[in-house]
Amino acid sequence: MISFNVPPYVGGELENINCAVSDRRISGDGEFTRKCHRWLEENTGASKALLTTSCTHALEMTALLANIHPGDEVIMPSFTFVSTANAFVLRGAKIVFVDIRPDTMNIDESLIEDAITEKTKAIVLVHYAGVACEMDIIMAIAGRHDLIVVEDAAQAITSTYKGKPLGTIGDYGCYSFHETKNISMGEGGALLIRDAQYTERAEIIREKGTNRSKFFRGEVDKYTWVDIGSSYLPSEINAAYLYAQLERVNQIEESRISSWNNYYARLQSLAEEGKIGLPIVPEYCHHNAHIFFIKTRDIQERTEFIRFMRQNEVGCVFHYIPLHSSPAGQNFGRFSGEDRYTTKESERLVRLPMFYGMTIEDNNYVCDKVLEFYSFR
Repeated sequence: MISFNVPPYVGGELENINCAVSDRRISGDGEFTRKCHRWLEENTGASKALLTTSCTHALEMTALLANIHPGDEVIMPSFTFVSTANAFVLRGAKIVFVDIRPDTMNIDESLIEDAITEKTKAIVLVHYAGVACEMDIIMAIAGRHDLIVVEDAAQAITSTYKGKPLGTIGDYGCYSFHETKNISMGEGGALLIRDAQYTERAEIIREKGTNRSKFFRGEVDKYTWVDIGSSYLPSEINAAYLYAQLERVNQIEESRISSWNNYYARLQSLAEEGKIGLPIVPEYCHHNAHIFFIKTRDIQERTEFIRFMRQNEVGCVFHYIPLHSSPAGQNFGRFSGEDRYTTKESERLVRLPMFYGMTIEDNNYVCDKVLEFYSFR
């Protein structure tokens, strides 16, 4: 069976974990955490990077930093993971869903301004498959209306928009290092902060609402409870695992890009015949090959396709069920305007196997089976 995902492993992870254990420091914010912070800051240009226990928790931190309160409205796409919305619902916000673009599956920037009301506090963007949203337009809208911009860049480490790393263009960016992501620590994430003035409060929120980080740096003689917060620190074991992969991020990305490019080249004929849709990457975007998807004719064909591929030992999966159609989405949010593409395009999308170290033989086998399925249609 060719799995849909295989957690990345580059070979230095266990050595790093052994070092952390030998140093007798396995709780958070040890040497490997500091190395990860330094790597993220140097390679993204963020003023501050903080590892978190998940991207979900990084998003929850942004909701606290943005001072989201009951009655505030937060704009985002419906085609996203539940954590994108949950982080703000937990603070009492009303979610305002906006339709997506059918080409990139990202929020349609031309519809955002119509969704803004006097209650709007923030815009949350999702860079689907590591392909950037239209950031110049969105940042201009946010500037006109004095809104906070949060980038849910869970899938987008090493991706860029016009040369700028995703996660660093808005006020806050959130990465995921879940086992399904390009770079992994099993469970974990990171918060990126653009403006250094918010660093101190972010550290406090991350340390249970205390100024413990300042105490460890010798900036205060004791630490105490100063704000709301929670425990968002990952263990040093997770950070040690992650750092081994950060050091070889180019190696990981090259492997994935190679698989992505082979998929595209081999399946392009089906797209030209109008049988499937393929990913579209705007020329000003550098993507990280996080996902390779095709679009089937409709949900019925997608179901048949997934069944056929599994019968041929290939794991293919669909993705998000739009949040606005879920019970919680209907309770905590509303859809602004018309759902022209969110539901229709989400029902067509199916993801092909993609992981670090995928062999060309396996990649070609997947392509052969996709071509075989459509040879009868």
